[in-house]
Amino acid sequence: MQSDEDFKPSSRSIVSIPRPEYPRPQFQRQQWLCLNGEWQFEVDAGNSGLARGLANRELASKINVPFCPESDLSGVANTDFLNAVWYRREVAIPTDWDDSRILLHFGAVDYDTTVWVNGAEVGRHRGGFTPFTCDLSGIAKAGEVVCIVVRARDENRASQPRGKQSTKYAPHSCHYTRTTGIWQTVWMEPTGKIAMKRPRITPDLGSGTFRLELPITANAQGLTANATLSDGSGIIAEASVRADFDLAPRLDLAVPFSKRREWAPDDPFLYDIEITLVDARGSVVDRVKSYAGLRSVSIHGKKVNLNGKPVFQRLVLDQGYYTDGVMTAPTDQALIDDITRSIDAGFNGARLHQKVFEERFLYHADRLGYLVWGEFGDWGCSGYGPYHDHQQPGVTYVAQWLEAIERDYSHPSIIGWCGLNETHQQLHDEITVLDDATVAMFLAAKALDTTRPVLDTSGYSHRVADIDVYDSHDYIGDKDFAEGIVKFKERHSKLCEDKPFINLHGSGDMSLAYRGQPYFVSEFGGFKWATSPGSSETWGYGSDPTSLEDFYTRFEAVCTILLDNEDMFGYCYTQLTDIYPEENGIYTFDRRAKFDNARLKAIQQRTAAIEASK
Repeated sequence: MQSDEDFKPSSRSIVSIPRPEYPRPQFQRQQWLCLNGEWQFEVDAGNSGLARGLANRELASKINVPFCPESDLSGVANTDFLNAVWYRREVAIPTDWDDSRILLHFGAVDYDTTVWVNGAEVGRHRGGFTPFTCDLSGIAKAGEVVCIVVRARDENRASQPRGKQSTKYAPHSCHYTRTTGIWQTVWMEPTGKIAMKRPRITPDLGSGTFRLELPITANAQGLTANATLSDGSGIIAEASVRADFDLAPRLDLAVPFSKRREWAPDDPFLYDIEITLVDARGSVVDRVKSYAGLRSVSIHGKKVNLNGKPVFQRLVLDQGYYTDGVMTAPTDQALIDDITRSIDAGFNGARLHQKVFEERFLYHADRLGYLVWGEFGDWGCSGYGPYHDHQQPGVTYVAQWLEAIERDYSHPSIIGWCGLNETHQQLHDEITVLDDATVAMFLAAKALDTTRPVLDTSGYSHRVADIDVYDSHDYIGDKDFAEGIVKFKERHSKLCEDKPFINLHGSGDMSLAYRGQPYFVSEFGGFKWATSPGSSETWGYGSDPTSLEDFYTRFEAVCTILLDNEDMFGYCYTQLTDIYPEENGIYTFDRRAKFDNARLKAIQQRTAAIEASK
């Protein structure tokens, strides 16, 4: 694969730029400009800044982008409610970007964003987890200095997709420090008027082919798309197609049989792809680099197969929070380290929980063979009935979910989608907004991606009859663990009879009937183990272990019950790290090991699980 060294940002010293790495590894152009670093900044507590002229004047303070103002790394560290914030920065456009269309990219801004350049509004976007782009054609030119102004409005006590961000002042329960404004990389790149949009790359393992769908911004007579596939030894496949017939021409790259390597956790091989657009005169008008993994995900009975073989998914819940960066990793290496920490403890993947992770994480998961489920930050979206719906999801949930899937579609590490988490309402005689939203988000994922299984909601209210997989959340809440583990085992003993444990709420059912789908417990464990003073205000699930040895006994007991169940295709242990009031992680919040990882790994490498994966 190409190295990040080939895609260093232009014009400024990398040493002075936080998070300087290329933010979109699967769709890379050679020229780009990282805009991370110092910006002017001002809090607009009353959301009155537009009327007060903040779009047209210097701002009162500074911030270190891409870190949110609530974080220490931003230099602001203001954890109060920030209803609106403003950013301002002047940028010199490189002189060698002449005759180009200039694009301004935002990795993620939370939540409702407006962007002005040189006083002209160039973009609006709603959603705190997904990227958006502003076209600066007619405004920014090579060699000029432009002024970028960004306003982000984020009423975090309103009903909106926010993940685990707290609607109270301080972190509490399962709710954490808020993120407002810019929290992923801001950058620019030049393209021509005719340019590629992000391709969708679909591996077809059966035929040994990669299918490339290539949207184009504009078209011209005689335009041709060319693609090459390389495996490290050189080009092994090529394809070419006329690109002036369709909005998204398709190219098929067939891997020679002798060159086929399946992407898998024990061999996460990635092929390099280069795509060019050539005009009628033979001149290259656009060139991008990408990569792909040749793998398949399928369902056979109650098994979820990778490349035609069952792989028991030993997942860990990863919420992607950091002590100093909140939702933004302090460095690219921190993303890598979280994956390797998980693997060291015996997990082979993660539920990326209540947050659309930055794409660099997925890039490293692709490289390291780490299995992940892509999720959306919908926390708080639920309803109890036709007259008591709470934080009802609207069309914006579906719109933002589609943006997330479109961004991440081509990553081989993603092996499933789940748009909602713990949505709950009892079955009754009325169809509610939550019913509509659950079906809409499920169908949106299925329509956009036919290659991966989709779960309608993780735990609780399964409202789609033909979901691909079925799950439950099951924490042992008993004060006496010995009694609790007996109940836990009993709850999961009848899966072989198609009678799995299904979450209930109150006195009524919340889910449609189980119909023999692959089943897993997608949250369990969560035992508290404190490593610091003052732990009385922190928590885990159920009673606390009385000793380190007691923790190992509990971890082994719950994992063994699920590993030994031949009808279970995986599990997800809560969780990778402690977070604010939660001390139920495998690691502390600042990523120090709490346990003997070799012992945790040995527990999860039981013969039953290994045999079930053959």
